[in-house]
Amino acid sequence: MIRRYNTKDQNKIIQLFKLNVPMYFHPKEEMDLVHYLENEIEDYFVFENNNEILGAGGINYEYDNHTAIISWDFIHPLHHKKGIGSQLMQHRLEHIQSKKDLHSIRVRTTQLTYKFYEKMGFKLKEIQFDYWEKDFHLYLMTRSI
Repeated sequence: MIRRYNTKDQNKIIQLFKLNVPMYFHPKEEMDLVHYLENEIEDYFVFENNNEILGAGGINYEYDNHTAIISWDFIHPLHHKKGIGSQLMQHRLEHIQSKKDLHSIRVRTTQLTYKFYEKMGFKLKEIQFDYWEKDFHLYLMTRSI
């Protein structure tokens, strides 16, 4: 089941994030996630099965630029490659498409996960090496709506 995030989920989301460190995220990013959940969240969703959160992902908006931004995606490592990420992304794409005046979607990811976004229709626009930390490169990708 995909549902909206609520503040009671925060500790579970942080634990889920930690399961993806250091494979997909640098440990220093935890504080950025906490800041996001407490201050920058706009639309955030969780994938839940049997009361366990197995995945999460958000959307932020730059309405002046007519752009939606995919934010803070991660899946429980034991459930990678089972379609949860694709379901969460499809849910968010449909949510974005229901909004007016948005023309593009942007995601900032790494060399570790950019292939997933390519499969979802995103195109690579820019690479910045060691952006977040050493060996955590920024892959900036976009997709038209």
